[in-house]
Amino acid sequence: MNEMKRIAILLIIIGLGVVGWNGFQFWQQSTVIIKDPELAKSIDKQWEQTTKEPALLFAETEGVETAKKVAQDYEEGQQVGEFVIPKLGTVYPLFWGTSANTLKLGIGMYDTAFTSTPFEKRHTAIAGHRDTTFQGLDQLSEGDRLYVTMDQLKYTYQIRKTWITDAQDQSVLVEKENPTLTLTTCYPFDYIGLAPDRYIVQAELIDQKEIK
Repeated sequence: MNEMKRIAILLIIIGLGVVGWNGFQFWQQSTVIIKDPELAKSIDKQWEQTTKEPALLFAETEGVETAKKVAQDYEEGQQVGEFVIPKLGTVYPLFWGTSANTLKLGIGMYDTAFTSTPFEKRHTAIAGHRDTTFQGLDQLSEGDRLYVTMDQLKYTYQIRKTWITDAQDQSVLVEKENPTLTLTTCYPFDYIGLAPDRYIVQAELIDQKEIK
């Protein structure tokens, strides 16, 4: 076997390895999603209600009792709760942080100076990959409900708007005066390679309850 054939075979092996590894990561991220419409819809009897509900202001969220009164120091990649989208019939384990390794596990909650946990009643933001965990996010529309369960509390958010922006847009993850949830994923959804844009879903907190 001459040198050129050896190089060609080696390149084929490397290529198959890369494809196989990417396929494994795709499968791994896809399997963390619980595709169970019945389970997802059981989180709230009113999940289908899309009539605009008034947002809870910061002061209106202070009376809820919880077992954990102080903010916790979570570790990157630690599961901190669940995220539910009844309209898509999906339940996601929710992890802390948005590093590349964490997003391989599933969806991650941003840990920045401008974002917070739902309990801190500011701007909570969650990221996920467009072709696995957040596939179908563009099917959501204004009025749809989203749910975060964390630290014995269930937070109900209602979508106010969706939009597309540049990947470098710094105005998405900013401080908010009242409880807000933002979802971010790459866009276009069918883009091959590093997508140039981001698809944004933004919702306001309309209810919170203790999980009994």
